[in-house]
Amino acid sequence: MDVRGYIDENTAGFFEALSQWLAIPSISALPAHRDDVRRSAGWLASHLRQAGFAEAEVWETGPDGSGLPAVFAHWPAADPSAPVVLVYGHHDVQPVEPLEEWDSPPFEPVQRDGQLLARGASDDKGQVLFQALAARASAACGGRGAPPVTLKLLIEGEEESGSAHFAALLASQRDRLGCDVIVISDTTMWAADVPSMCTGMRGLVEAEIDLRGPERDLHSGSFGGAVPNPLHALADLLAGLHDRDGRVTLPGFYDKVVPVSAAEREMFARLPFDEAAWLEEAGHSGAAAGEAGFSTLERIWARPTAEINGMWGGHTGPGGKTIIPGQAHAKVSFRLVARQDPDDVAAALREYVARRTPPGIEASVTVTGPGVRPCFSPPGSSAVRAARRAMLKGAEAAAYLWDELAAAAGELTAAP
Repeated sequence: MDVRGYIDENTAGFFEALSQWLAIPSISALPAHRDDVRRSAGWLASHLRQAGFAEAEVWETGPDGSGLPAVFAHWPAADPSAPVVLVYGHHDVQPVEPLEEWDSPPFEPVQRDGQLLARGASDDKGQVLFQALAARASAACGGRGAPPVTLKLLIEGEEESGSAHFAALLASQRDRLGCDVIVISDTTMWAADVPSMCTGMRGLVEAEIDLRGPERDLHSGSFGGAVPNPLHALADLLAGLHDRDGRVTLPGFYDKVVPVSAAEREMFARLPFDEAAWLEEAGHSGAAAGEAGFSTLERIWARPTAEINGMWGGHTGPGGKTIIPGQAHAKVSFRLVARQDPDDVAAALREYVARRTPPGIEASVTVTGPGVRPCFSPPGSSAVRAARRAMLKGAEAAAYLWDELAAAAGELTAAP
């Protein structure tokens, strides 16, 4: 039996197992479902052991296990020199409200038009079980009893609630998580009939800017035009975040940015992208906008950004109030691309604000958390080439990925 035949023969069992898992309401953001998230982790560890993984463990997170559990699994290749592939996913799900918008109960899986519908079916429990099915099929049909690459799974339990303890978990388990390639099993595809893969994800820096002028709001008839207005200063500061070409003006912002290659631009351009339809999905936006010289897809996939997320200060209630406000505030965020560092961008924002703050105004910048680093795998890297060959053979047969990675073992190196 070949891989496709194995998958066809085991399809019913796959859907039965996935339905069992989907029935567990593992909503990590709601304290009332903490036990369900733990039950979900236990179910997955048991399933992976039955699938053939030599190890499948529930890993507690947070101080004294105060977080929600992840699942780690390990299936070594027969060849100890084979590449090591780590697959990341998550087993927690989003809240389900408003319930009245569901056609069927979110945790009672139903099959409709050949699809299994329930909360978590596509984000991310379905993908995780596909990885296990692929490993089983490859091992069974190759006659090896093991996948052609050493396979590790790390399935998080807090992804939908901010991954509060994930960085500490990675640090504490660094040795056991060592690998040559990381496959993120939690991204979208272009369309059901367009085989595609995600080779990069933008990072994030979030911050709040606070400006303070007079100790209290002042009457504009007595003081207007004679003392600095924090809202004027904030408006100037925010307006200056971009130049006329839509480029971000923070000092050194583009110093480490990896340019979009000609090959990438050609691949983006080949996608069947309907910009008018996309604008309708974007809240019926009136036009595409952004950094000059780049297409819409290039802007949202491969270029960094600066966005104003909110701004406030002074009188915002009904009626007029002729004041010079004592304070002004804004929330901003930056999407980062390959090689940009969140710490560098945070430092550049502080330098930018300090330079543009006029005398008489006190400014502070508060960065929220450590930020999120971008990730990127060059399309020409050995891991991406292996995955592309696998998809050419048949995108619906995920097991091919492991065979192709094995074929590329001689050239496979650590992903950037």
